[in-house]
Amino acid sequence: MNMSLDITPPPVRSGADELVPSRYAVKVGEIDVLVISDGVLPLPTKMLGHNADSSARAAWLKDMFLPPDAFDWSLNVVLVRSGDQIILIDAGLGLDPDLNLPRAGQLVKRLASAGIDLASVTDIVLTHMHMDHIGGLLVDGVKGKLRQDLRIHVAAAEVSFWEAPDFTHVNMPPGFPDALRSAATRFANEYRSQLRLFDDQYEVAPGVVVHRTGGHTPGHSVVRLASGSDRLTFAGDAVFTVGFDHPDWYNGFEHDPEEAARVRVRLLTELAATGEQLVATHLPFPSVGRVAIDGDAFRWVPAYWDY
Repeated sequence: MNMSLDITPPPVRSGADELVPSRYAVKVGEIDVLVISDGVLPLPTKMLGHNADSSARAAWLKDMFLPPDAFDWSLNVVLVRSGDQIILIDAGLGLDPDLNLPRAGQLVKRLASAGIDLASVTDIVLTHMHMDHIGGLLVDGVKGKLRQDLRIHVAAAEVSFWEAPDFTHVNMPPGFPDALRSAATRFANEYRSQLRLFDDQYEVAPGVVVHRTGGHTPGHSVVRLASGSDRLTFAGDAVFTVGFDHPDWYNGFEHDPEEAARVRVRLLTELAATGEQLVATHLPFPSVGRVAIDGDAFRWVPAYWDY
């Protein structure tokens, strides 16, 4: 089935959710990229650096004009067209009524508003199996709209991890470990026959290569896009906003925070050297930008919006 990444907006409709954009198109050489907002979820600010001194964390939040207790984390998903393949990278939060996160889980609706038919997706790449990356595939009715020959690419280490997940080193709000475990188990059961496992890296389509990094979860992966001289990396949860100024701060969802910090520094150092574009799940939408070195830390350089 043909799919267009034409981002011509539909007629304006009423409702506060239509007052802000929810998708942004980028070209990477011959590869088409569409960053789609799955919405936002409010989380405690301690999640940004639970190993940091509370006064240092408060000072950073104040400098960033962010509230001291909780703020909205962006949820970004990427759709890629390379050749005749349509690749969805991550699938958003979906719906979990027990967690009361009504402003997230918007992916299915926003794909429809962009004119994207779920049946046109040939491949799905999962950076990891946290519920805000797989939940959209668990929404009622979604599986029936997907192709029967859909390929879901995920690191073998990730699938193995969720058979007996370790939450020893995380620092999550109450309820999240159980919700994460439940979503991962349900996903593995429902989609096992369509999983395509890889060890360290795999070329999903021409110029679309997924690389396992570990750290955030044992099978956490990033997706590198390359066409001609253009490059873009979708970093999943390897990079958070605070990670530029404080790459050594631990995020509450990291299952191996020490390794996650090492992964973050290596990735940001590489991106600063290459000058390629970066998109990540929890950077402010549309999260397209580049990385610069700033002394002993890094600096996020957002792209100018291209209207």
